[in-house]
Amino acid sequence: MKLPINSRWALGLAVFALTAASYAQWSNPADDVAAYHPSAPLKVSALPPILSGAKLKGENFRFPWQVHVYQQVIKVSSVVYQLPCNCRCDRALGHTSLRSCFENQHGTECSTCAQEGFFAYQQTKLGKTPAQIRAAIARHEYEKIDLNKQ
Repeated sequence: MKLPINSRWALGLAVFALTAASYAQWSNPADDVAAYHPSAPLKVSALPPILSGAKLKGENFRFPWQVHVYQQVIKVSSVVYQLPCNCRCDRALGHTSLRSCFENQHGTECSTCAQEGFFAYQQTKLGKTPAQIRAAIARHEYEKIDLNKQ
């Protein structure tokens, strides 16, 4: 028995919808969390350095906040090591945590990284733990940071 073309399309669409639904059923929202380290590094000195000093000059450092965020992130290096970066540079650039964004000039180019860096510094100074800061980042609380006022 040969099905009419419209029936074949309907059958194909139904199979596609069932397949998509079955994958969605097994997806885990926790899998969509960006990369981070669950605990502090054993030795911060063993990690790649965060850019500092003379490396905070040049065309990528046109605004005062760009230098300032790197200076603040250095002070909370082991905290940002334990935080994810919501710009998803873990996928595109292979970063392993928010700290990775400041080991190169990525933190100057990405407002998400910069806002999270400032946020991490502020929250650490308020006595928040890395786990509490991670939870706040998941709630996108860092988006309240105005980079031009930093």
